[in-house]
Amino acid sequence: MAFYQALKATGSPVLKAAYHPWIRGKENIPAEGPAILASNHNAVWDSVFLPMMLDREVVFMGKADYFTGTGLKGWMTKEFMRAVGTIPVDRTGGRASEAALNAGLKRLREGELFGIYPEGTRSPDGRLYRGKTGVARLALLSGAPVIPVAMIGTHAAQPIGQKIPSRTNIGMVIGEPLDFSRYRGLDKDRYVLRAITDEIMYNLMLLSGQEYVDLYAADVKAQLAAEGAFEGPVPSNGRPAPGGRTAPDVPVPTAPEQESEDEEKTSDKE
Repeated sequence: MAFYQALKATGSPVLKAAYHPWIRGKENIPAEGPAILASNHNAVWDSVFLPMMLDREVVFMGKADYFTGTGLKGWMTKEFMRAVGTIPVDRTGGRASEAALNAGLKRLREGELFGIYPEGTRSPDGRLYRGKTGVARLALLSGAPVIPVAMIGTHAAQPIGQKIPSRTNIGMVIGEPLDFSRYRGLDKDRYVLRAITDEIMYNLMLLSGQEYVDLYAADVKAQLAAEGAFEGPVPSNGRPAPGGRTAPDVPVPTAPEQESEDEEKTSDKE
């Protein structure tokens, strides 16, 4: 915890000066008590900027590969992930994934914040992909509210394959807490888990303004890799929103300063 605070204190001023991050809806994060922060996932930096902008410590799951790299880069990545408390998750599934879920459950039972990426991996092309039901199980087993978090601009700053992030404004929109206590005791019902997950992803779509694709991001990545390159977007399967709903026309949120400038331009035209 002490090292986390020290890292945040020394690194935040540099990152804030370079990227001018902004946040909206910060008041939706409870001052105390457990909560699950369910975020879209466009870049590795998602796990850096969000914790930097919050007053409370939040720990995310991260792929186990971050802890097994070699060379100087691998060592630096591993040490950074350990420093910020990232919980490694083996994405091959089975008992390894269950262990990571239990680690998150333990943190929530201790009254802390826990972050999770329902998509399971970074988006290959900046669109929002189908959520995995682990977040729903976590919500039902812990009883903690789910707070949707939309990261804005991180895909543009660092798409897959780009090593150093571009200097662009990065933002985050925090939604209102979602309460799924009415489903308590149904954590083994796959239909309930899917409904809860789709509800979370729908809220993420509304907050982020992203186009939704009802496919798992990992499957799309595998398809693109088989074709030799990450050259999205790939065709959708005809479902424009989670749960088969109609997708509303939602703009991508912009930085507060940009919103003010747009309003001024509109006023001038009138």
